[in-house]
Amino acid sequence: MRKLREVLRLSYSAGLSIRKISVGSIQNILKRAEQLNISWPLPEDWNDQTLALKFYPRSDVLPSAKFQEPVWTDVHLELKKKGLTKQLLWEEYTRHYPNRCYSYSQFCARYADWLKKQKRSMRQTHRAGEKLFIDYAGPTMSVICAATGDIRTAQIFVAVLGASNYTFAEATWSQSLPDWLGSHVRAFEFFGGTPVMLVPDNLKSGVNKACRYEPELNPGYQQLAAHYAVAVMPARPYKPKDKAKAEAGVQLVERWIMAKLRHHAFFSLAELNQCIRALLTELNQKPFKQMPGNRQQWFEKLDQPALSPLPKHAYQYTDIKTARVNIDYHLIYDQHLYSVPHHCVGEQVELHAGDKLIEVYFLNKRIATHVRKFYPGMTTEPGHMPEQHALHQQWTPGRLMNWAQSIGPEVLKWVKAQLQRKAHPEQAYRICLGLLNLNRTYPADRLNQACAIANKEALFKLKNVKAILQSNRDKLPTASPVQFSLLPQDHENIRGAKSFH
Repeated sequence: MRKLREVLRLSYSAGLSIRKISVGSIQNILKRAEQLNISWPLPEDWNDQTLALKFYPRSDVLPSAKFQEPVWTDVHLELKKKGLTKQLLWEEYTRHYPNRCYSYSQFCARYADWLKKQKRSMRQTHRAGEKLFIDYAGPTMSVICAATGDIRTAQIFVAVLGASNYTFAEATWSQSLPDWLGSHVRAFEFFGGTPVMLVPDNLKSGVNKACRYEPELNPGYQQLAAHYAVAVMPARPYKPKDKAKAEAGVQLVERWIMAKLRHHAFFSLAELNQCIRALLTELNQKPFKQMPGNRQQWFEKLDQPALSPLPKHAYQYTDIKTARVNIDYHLIYDQHLYSVPHHCVGEQVELHAGDKLIEVYFLNKRIATHVRKFYPGMTTEPGHMPEQHALHQQWTPGRLMNWAQSIGPEVLKWVKAQLQRKAHPEQAYRICLGLLNLNRTYPADRLNQACAIANKEALFKLKNVKAILQSNRDKLPTASPVQFSLLPQDHENIRGAKSFH
């Protein structure tokens, strides 16, 4: 009980200092009295209720022997907000019920007793906007191909915010890294912001190596976390309590969404997700059983104001792979070769493949960038090549064929075959130049004759042509075909079928 009258009397009438008055919050009371121009003695018509209303106009001034019980669900809900403490909530409670309030110690003890009676999951304290729990549902949903009638299964991704239990769910074709990261992006857009921390299960798409103390994250998952400025704290192996919110969210999605759709036939993933989104709205607006309100209301009150804003651009999936640079200073991705600086031959690098760009990193430094190509071939940056190799870039298929034609038609035929056999003409430049440079050692007629033999016998290796020239096989006379005379079919020694009857 606040003894306002005694505080004013001892201060104004007796002239005692604040330290000598053994009543709490003395300084605030006297400061408030000064603001209200209240002095001592008080007017005779002022009773205790009138005095209390002067200091606390919105308070309950009715005396009562029974203490006012706080609304513990509201207290629990308020404690989820950042910066709020029991001390502050108790002070607000005492201001509202100055004559019927518990002491701070009783307030804390009664709250602890109430908390013990709640569900086990209620004991975990989740701050607003702090954690997003992520998992996949165990059962799958069937999607029928309209063209072939084949049935394909879809995985159900579930994400739950810790403070409000606000839930997101969607169907994807798999739990692979592109679908895993894409679901995260769409979940952030659904919530309209990002939490402080992600708490996923130890799925291989997110965690390369599960560990209780230092899990190893997938590079793509690390890149997404860096893009959205969130931390990733995977649940400890064999510790289901670490992701209890996700487990509960998955169970609700299975019961209130997947179970309701079990008799429906879906012919596309988009159709399935449209139905999931409609039922998801119902789930988030479904009232709590033991708490006031629903997930939607709690989200708007707790998590939504505490979420960090989304970045200007959404995360684009990037396939990250480690590779060792080949001796030809090229890396292959999706059947296309991309060059890197030649001094990185033999080094292990990271290749980042996006929708539009191929980027190569060595020791966390970008060393090459190429426009991504979606067909087999080779992309070579001239600056990546050694000086002697750069000279080859001055050649074109037309220039090579003109030189070959000047030596002889069989040489041209052999060079054309080389250019056509390779997936990309540049891959045949070196062997063509090797053949044409033989003209410095051998006369044009000998080189042409050697190519004629090679063309006839389908010999398309440079060493085969060299072997013909070194063995002087091209100098041997061309063997004329042997003419065989046909023997007569009618002869006196030949008996017909009649002789065998």
